[in-house]
Amino acid sequence: MFLRTLKIERIDTQGAVHACPIAQLDNFAMRNFTNDAIFDDTLPVGDGLLEAGSRVPLDQLSEKMEDWFRRKSYLAAAETLRITEL
Repeated sequence: MFLRTLKIERIDTQGAVHACPIAQLDNFAMRNFTNDAIFDDTLPVGDGLLEAGSRVPLDQLSEKMEDWFRRKSYLAAAETLRITEL
């Protein structure tokens, strides 16, 4: 089911890259934030690491995760989120 490993990083205003803490990834992975079944195929496995099924669209994941992180104040206005498939 979890065929892909994704690296989730926060890039601060100085360009420094930080792995997103597993607690933040776990918070996002709980279905109650969107009620969107497409994200059921995600599993946080460590700081900056998320396993995902093949049906999880990276563009949607990035958009929804960035929005969620901003609403939870995990990501400042000038920071960005980068998701890379390993």
